[in-house]
Amino acid sequence: MRLQRSPLLAAVLGLITCICVFHTTAAIDIPLEVEQLPTITAQSPSSLIAFPFDESFPMTCEAKGNPEPEFRWTKNGQEFDPSLDPRLMKEENSGTFVIPNNGNLTEYQGTYRCYASNKLGTAISKEIEFIVPHVPKFPKETLDPVVVEEGQPFTLKCNPPKGIPPLQIYWMTINLQHIEQDERVSMGLNGDLYFSHAVEKDSGRDYCCFAAFPRIRTIVQKTAMSVIVQTTNAILERKPSLLTPSTATSETQLVKGEDLKLECIAEGFPTPQVEWVKMGHQLPTKAKVENHGKLLIVPRVEQEDSGKYMCKAKNGLGEAVHYFTLKIEEPPEWVIEPESQLSMIGSEVLIKCSASGTPQPTITWRVNGELLQGAPAANRKVFDDTIALRNAKASDSAVYQCEASNKHGTLLSNANIMIMNLSPIILTKEGEDYSAVEGKGVMMHCNVFSSPPSTITWSKDDSSDSVEGPRLTIHENGSLEIYSVEKGDTGQYTCLAKNTEGSSAIDAMLYVKDPTRIVVAQEDLQILIGTTAQLSCLAEYDKSFSNDFELLWEKDDMKIALNNTENSRYFVEDGILQIINVSHRDQGVYTCVARTPVDRDTASALLMVLDVPDAPEPLLLSEHKSKSVKLKWIPGDDHNSSTTEFIIEYEESQWEPGNWKELLRVPGNHNSAVLKLHGHVDYRFRVSGLNAVGRSLPSKPTERYKTPPAAPDKNPENIKIEGHLPHEMDINWEPLLPIEHNGPGLEYKVSYRRQDVEEDWKEHLVKRHSFVVKNTPTFVPYDIKIQARNHQGWGPEPKIVTGYSGEDFPSAAPENVAVEVNSSVVKVSWTRVHKDKLHGHLGGYRINWWRLRSLAASKKSHEDKHTLTLPGDQNHATVPGLTPFSEYSLIVMTFNGRGNGPGSNQLNFKTPEGVPEKNPVFRVTDVQKHTVSLVWAPPLEPNGILTGYLLEYQLINDTEEMGPLQTVDISNPDTTKWKLRDLEPVSKYKFYLRSCTTVGCGPVVSEECTTTLETTSTLTSTLGLSKSASPSPPSTPKSPVTKPTRSTIVPALSNFSSAVSDSFANISWISGGENTEFFIAYMNNREGLWKISEALNTSKTFHIIDGLDPGTEYTVRLIPNSWVDNSSIFEDVITTEFTGLASIHGGISTQGWFIGLMCAIALLTLILLIACFVNRNKGGKYSVKEKEDLHPDVESQGMNDDTFCEYSDNDEKPLKGSQHSLSREIKAGDSGDSLVDYGDEDVQFNEDGSFIGEYAGRKEKRVSAEIKATIQTPA
Repeated sequence: MRLQRSPLLAAVLGLITCICVFHTTAAIDIPLEVEQLPTITAQSPSSLIAFPFDESFPMTCEAKGNPEPEFRWTKNGQEFDPSLDPRLMKEENSGTFVIPNNGNLTEYQGTYRCYASNKLGTAISKEIEFIVPHVPKFPKETLDPVVVEEGQPFTLKCNPPKGIPPLQIYWMTINLQHIEQDERVSMGLNGDLYFSHAVEKDSGRDYCCFAAFPRIRTIVQKTAMSVIVQTTNAILERKPSLLTPSTATSETQLVKGEDLKLECIAEGFPTPQVEWVKMGHQLPTKAKVENHGKLLIVPRVEQEDSGKYMCKAKNGLGEAVHYFTLKIEEPPEWVIEPESQLSMIGSEVLIKCSASGTPQPTITWRVNGELLQGAPAANRKVFDDTIALRNAKASDSAVYQCEASNKHGTLLSNANIMIMNLSPIILTKEGEDYSAVEGKGVMMHCNVFSSPPSTITWSKDDSSDSVEGPRLTIHENGSLEIYSVEKGDTGQYTCLAKNTEGSSAIDAMLYVKDPTRIVVAQEDLQILIGTTAQLSCLAEYDKSFSNDFELLWEKDDMKIALNNTENSRYFVEDGILQIINVSHRDQGVYTCVARTPVDRDTASALLMVLDVPDAPEPLLLSEHKSKSVKLKWIPGDDHNSSTTEFIIEYEESQWEPGNWKELLRVPGNHNSAVLKLHGHVDYRFRVSGLNAVGRSLPSKPTERYKTPPAAPDKNPENIKIEGHLPHEMDINWEPLLPIEHNGPGLEYKVSYRRQDVEEDWKEHLVKRHSFVVKNTPTFVPYDIKIQARNHQGWGPEPKIVTGYSGEDFPSAAPENVAVEVNSSVVKVSWTRVHKDKLHGHLGGYRINWWRLRSLAASKKSHEDKHTLTLPGDQNHATVPGLTPFSEYSLIVMTFNGRGNGPGSNQLNFKTPEGVPEKNPVFRVTDVQKHTVSLVWAPPLEPNGILTGYLLEYQLINDTEEMGPLQTVDISNPDTTKWKLRDLEPVSKYKFYLRSCTTVGCGPVVSEECTTTLETTSTLTSTLGLSKSASPSPPSTPKSPVTKPTRSTIVPALSNFSSAVSDSFANISWISGGENTEFFIAYMNNREGLWKISEALNTSKTFHIIDGLDPGTEYTVRLIPNSWVDNSSIFEDVITTEFTGLASIHGGISTQGWFIGLMCAIALLTLILLIACFVNRNKGGKYSVKEKEDLHPDVESQGMNDDTFCEYSDNDEKPLKGSQHSLSREIKAGDSGDSLVDYGDEDVQFNEDGSFIGEYAGRKEKRVSAEIKATIQTPA
């Protein structure tokens, strides 16, 4: 019963409250250095269950205090000493003891409470209930069968044993098959199984109830029950009635936060339906109905969920209702929880404690664990929910416990009431160093404990004045905070704490540092998978932190471990993070962290890994039709590069199984496509994605889809009409692909008719893709169409194309051929051949020309024939590249697809004189102090009458600068050598030579050399070097090239010679008497690698080079230095002999095998002559008329041997073969200048009829043509 508060009591409490405001500190945190009451810091939960699978069960009780607390326990309200039980394990300096799971635990079952005490007071724990669960069991019993008439309700009782909740109940058969539940059969909250009405199938002997207790991991089974359903002729319908609840109304009480579960299970026939209503309100939105409508659940009920609920069970015959009244109660909940307080001696102390709950909780006060009635105090008064201490003394320090309880629970709170006076104690360490970053804030601590509270001031650098300013704040806990620190804030600070009991002070040092700042940050990066990514980071920081600065990398806020092992893919050097072999898991946000002990800066960048897309999955076929199907897919991850398109491929099982072909491409924002298909094909499909990186792997194939046969839906394309012979027309087309057949039995209908006359279509059915129309007029137009069909029917109506029958050779030559000569170019013109004489499609014109002779020489000599092919209808052309001062001949002819027409009359013309070609040889032969000898050869093509030479030379200094050009005009064209005089000694000269005609001088050739310091014996003899006797022909030496620099000393050597064998060469010379060194270099001209001898002295007169390859050409040089350059004294080209060559030459005529070989050759020659004579006589005689009817050049008509053999009339073959043979005999006797020789030319065409080639040389075809003629003549 609560006391009624009087007005006088209210006034007194108000006065005490006002007084306490000035002297009480709430929610204290007293440092352990100060004497203080015990405080419980850890305890076991209010309910501790001894599960059988746990090894032990700790009863926890930990506390702090000064002096250190001592612990004791009570069990069921009686003193309990754990140390007296040897089975219990006790921890040192702790109230905790442990109950081991090694025996009968029942004796430990009970309610425990821990007491922590020191000389100042006692704190108590909540009550801890230790529960030892028993193993739940169903009773052993014999159950009679449940006999029920069909259509009547019945219930199978479970009556599960009690145990540790939660309890889970299952109805199953002995074979652990669940009993099927529905609107007719259902299990109630109590575990019973209800049957609204019995049916015959309910009969059974193995209805088992299983009760599961998951917290103790136990499942128990009730004895199996039997049900016997007796059948009847008819089941009578009846209105519903409730099997549970059995009464009309009921009342339910729940604790706030629990789940409400209301059930109504009805019987009746037909099976009743259950409805739920909350009277006067709608059902809570969180409510749900389960168990086929029979169970209403409202989770976590609140006060607003209380009220009256109704369930209604109804069928066609009536209804039954039940009303539930729900009341919501609450466990205790603190309204005012008592708090620990620190108060001064003599002050007034109020301790408040109040709680709410339903029913209203009962408040119980204790002091140091004892009820207030057992520990009276004169200065303590209790006013309802408040305890008041007047004129508190130090001895009044105690732990007050407030306990609020109702039937739903208990709350316990310990409040430490400390009554003391204490001078300031500064808990912060003396002489702390603080580092702050310029521009940031810093907090310097001064943690003080005192009673009464202290006044705290801060000063700087031994100043007695307190620091103050808009950037400084002293917090209630004594800490000094400085905002936006400046360099001038560096210095020593003093914290001073004062109260009525005394004062205390500490010093602290503040250092202001430069801020840490990232100056180079990595931007977002896209990187290809498998490559190396580099992320850069550069930071600035205060140099005093050089040993404490760290540059770290994080990925997605997780530090990257850098172990620098072989398998590690992360490396950091100079602030650069390298990621080797980037993979998808490397994608993320990378953060560079620059850190010092006082601050840090970060910069982040997104690393995106680019890769080909993942394969689309899964593929689904829909909308199956005879010629189409719809394919859908889900795109794979595009890996940061948008998919631009999808590639759909197909594979069919008949024609090319296993070979995937592209069918369709769709944009990357599509995920489906309608595929057009062919008939009679067994398809599979797959899809690949394509992005900027590349193409994905293909998806898994779809299931197969086979289309039915159908008529062809297309006709052949690329129809080509050709005429290989004048009276035939070849029709070829591109056949349908096997997949385009659309079914079996494919064939083609070829239809054709002439355009220039009225006639009906002529039709032929063929299975191949070509057809030959015979006996056609020469080159007339035809209409042609080709239609496909199979066993299912005809393809679409085909298109008509135009073609021409076979062509014949042009019968006329171009006329009025004229030339206009301009230097080395001639312009040719002619009159076009009339189209009636072409006998085919005009291919173009050809110009054949050849050089007869040079006008500088009287002798004629035919050179290779040249051809210029001109496509299309032309009447003029330019022939380039002619040699000046020459006589040429040319002819012009036309050509068509069959071949060349006759050539025009041969036209001769001359080209004007030009400048000569450059001289093929220009050498320096003798170099002296003031003179240089030059030799040369005249140009191979003077291009006119040679009038002389222009020789020029000039001085070149070391920097390659040129001196003035000197000119020598040599007017005698027969001159081939010249000696220049009055040259500077030891000077480098460059010489230029050009050959001249009346038109001008030709291109220049040049040489360089350096004059000598002294005049030496002439080397002219090297032009005709003597050779020592040798079995091989003497090699021809090259002219010596002497090109020493100013610092080179050239040995005086002359009369060089060489003797060559198969593997060595002897190089000899005559010394000039000076004792100087030189070297011999030699090179295999096939390999191009120089080899140099050891140093040789001019006192020697020869040197042998050995180890040479037989039958090989070598270049040999005598050089003044040990390296190969242009400074050679002498150069020669030698050729070694073949091994054993002399012996073969010497004795071949006497070898037996040679005589036998010659006899065999003579015999074969005789047999060949006899055969030729017999074959010649078989040809018969031919009339002059037949010979005249022959084309001037059978080969020029481009006869196709294969076509001839396949299509020509058999009666004509012998005659044509004889004509070919005769033609070749006539040609064999013709002059080399005959027009026929240069007027024939095979022509090649592309498929579209265009010509191939522009220029071509003359070809000798007489032998090959004769062979062709022989083949075409039947035996």
